[in-house]
Amino acid sequence: MTDAKPVWPGSYRCAVVITIDYNDIHGILTQVPAMAGRDKSLSVWRYGTTRGVQRVLEVLSEQNIRASWCIPGIVAEENPKVVRAIHAAGHEIACAGYRHEDFSLLTLAQQRESIRRGCDVLEQVTGLRPSGFRAPAGSYAPGLSDALCAEGITWSSSWAGDDLPYLHPCTRADAAPLVELPLHCELEDEPYFAFNLAPAVPASQARIGSYAEVLKNWQQDFAGFHRFGLCYVMRLHPEILGTVGRSGLLTELLSWLKAQPDVWFASAEEVADWWSENHSHLPDDHPAAVYTRHAQSLNHD
Repeated sequence: MTDAKPVWPGSYRCAVVITIDYNDIHGILTQVPAMAGRDKSLSVWRYGTTRGVQRVLEVLSEQNIRASWCIPGIVAEENPKVVRAIHAAGHEIACAGYRHEDFSLLTLAQQRESIRRGCDVLEQVTGLRPSGFRAPAGSYAPGLSDALCAEGITWSSSWAGDDLPYLHPCTRADAAPLVELPLHCELEDEPYFAFNLAPAVPASQARIGSYAEVLKNWQQDFAGFHRFGLCYVMRLHPEILGTVGRSGLLTELLSWLKAQPDVWFASAEEVADWWSENHSHLPDDHPAAVYTRHAQSLNHD
């Protein structure tokens, strides 16, 4: 870093952030529109509401870990008691727009309205306005970073591109920086476990993965993140990691992570606040001109 400040607070070597996407049936309806009206198949994703959320909350409580839950506004409207239970358990609630929809199909104005409406609903349900955002699907429209700042959003976890948080270029001098907590597919549960017979999810029908091997993958990835002092962001789903067997896998993973030395377990909001206060510019290995070109290309893809 160009300043002398430590990457992480105190003696912590790396950060671990547990994020959970609670979409009920709306995520799969965006991914596979043919699911509409197929209640038998949709019940696979409704399981998150009926059982998965509560089971994941119990595991997090046992492990004393505060997670960041990314929720579309429509899910909070349809399941207010579930969302209030998440909030009452002390977890952070972040916005994933109003509907779980492909942002690539929306204009900037439509994206901004989706975010504003989603935040309004979540504030009505929990009493607290979200400070975080995860794009439900698709790409940002050019200018959305500024729009997020204008809505009071201080962090996003939607892009990849790094192993440490980074700042989105922002033209608003009066706004706090928008901190990105980057994602990696190998630190998600969906690529390993999402499955439905008909309609086929995934189309190739190439999984369900071995629980033991997936755990090894996540542990091996953590070893690299810990070695280099990075930010390990997990992206999980209650309908996947909240089943009877996989909740045990989640318990085993979190117990193992907690046994590792010098790890800061934090919410996305806590990491973003630390980063914006202590790393308010790009690190030396991220030249601003190169990053700006990269960000512009992502915004337009």
